[in-house]
Amino acid sequence: MEVIPAVDLKDGRCVRLKQGRMEDETVFSSDPVAMARQWQDLGAARLHVVDLDGAVRGRPANAGVIEAICSALTIPVQLGGGVRDAAGLAATLALGVDRVILGTLAARQPELVLAMAREHPGRVVVGIDAREGKVAVAGWTETSATDYLDLARRFDQPGVAALVFTDIARDGMHSGVNLDSTERLCRAVSRPVIAAGGVHDLQDIRRLKTLVPLGLAGCITGRAIYEGSLDLAQALALAAQP
Repeated sequence: MEVIPAVDLKDGRCVRLKQGRMEDETVFSSDPVAMARQWQDLGAARLHVVDLDGAVRGRPANAGVIEAICSALTIPVQLGGGVRDAAGLAATLALGVDRVILGTLAARQPELVLAMAREHPGRVVVGIDAREGKVAVAGWTETSATDYLDLARRFDQPGVAALVFTDIARDGMHSGVNLDSTERLCRAVSRPVIAAGGVHDLQDIRRLKTLVPLGLAGCITGRAIYEGSLDLAQALALAAQP
């Protein structure tokens, strides 16, 4: 199971939000590239980057910083936020990003996203962001009537690299992972699942590891590694154990 550190970008800085609220930010670094290098140096095999400004505006907004991060690292970078069409996907991949996470576009135009996944096999990840089981879009500013499992099953097809599942209520809250919702998703699809939202400490890593036989491929952690409730090196070592 991969443990994937997150770098969330807002106004060119590395921040963390609570439950996706743009007004409820904590700034952890004014140098996201240095922060990304730190996580790589601690042993991370992949980095998760979120363009928060892009997610809300509906277009990429931190391209220069994202390109600098990709250039500075030797590990692959996956990026979410602001990619809403095929041109945006191509432009983001051109920055050096390994995989692009599509959430809002997947909810609104699933056929287009499936076509993009077929055109770029292994490079498209579908983001399933849920608030009380319903899919949220547009930087989590809108909640739809779509059940998160229904959307996930729509993308359980070859070409889609993985599904990233975020329980919004847990995100940035140090409240622990929603193991039940994550397990239901793993059982519903055959695509690899990456859990996000609520990872707080090593106990959460242990709990998530029980889902690896069901298809859990990794988890994303942000606030916990920035504030110290989770030591990334220890988490990586625990996740690597059989």
